[in-house]
Amino acid sequence: MTDTAAAAQRTRTIAWDDPMEGARRGMEMSGIEYMRAILAAEIPRPPIAWSLDFTLAEVEEGRAVFTLTPQEFHYNPIGVVHGGVAATLLDSAMGCAVHSLLPAGAGYTTLELKVNLLRALTRDTGPVRAEAGVLHAGSRTALAEARLVDVRGKLYAHATSTCMVLNGG
Repeated sequence: MTDTAAAAQRTRTIAWDDPMEGARRGMEMSGIEYMRAILAAEIPRPPIAWSLDFTLAEVEEGRAVFTLTPQEFHYNPIGVVHGGVAATLLDSAMGCAVHSLLPAGAGYTTLELKVNLLRALTRDTGPVRAEAGVLHAGSRTALAEARLVDVRGKLYAHATSTCMVLNGG
């Protein structure tokens, strides 16, 4: 490694809590109780939130908002935030919006995810919000949509998701 390359190298260290402990506790709560417990830091954030450095900012029945400030460690090889970061943020918001409507013992999984990336995110973008809402919640499937916007409301991405409802057991 050259001196120039060594000087340019960055590091990042993350730590997280046991995700299964939060999952076990969550099975005893309704979806909205579980999401509110995460929001209040009574249950730790999941490892993916630590890895990508995003946070649950708001939750109510059928709605969830996550925030993220794009950083250099989110970049892909062409010097902008990888589209997968936006997709993960949107998927998380939509899934949690769905989860907020579920009874205790139920869960969900994403069946389909469609993301439209409209413009690139960079560390100069500043904070962004993934605002998600449930369009339909049935006994077996749910449909949600989300928008990724900056502090001025400028749209960076839009997504839809179909989730399968998992009824415990």
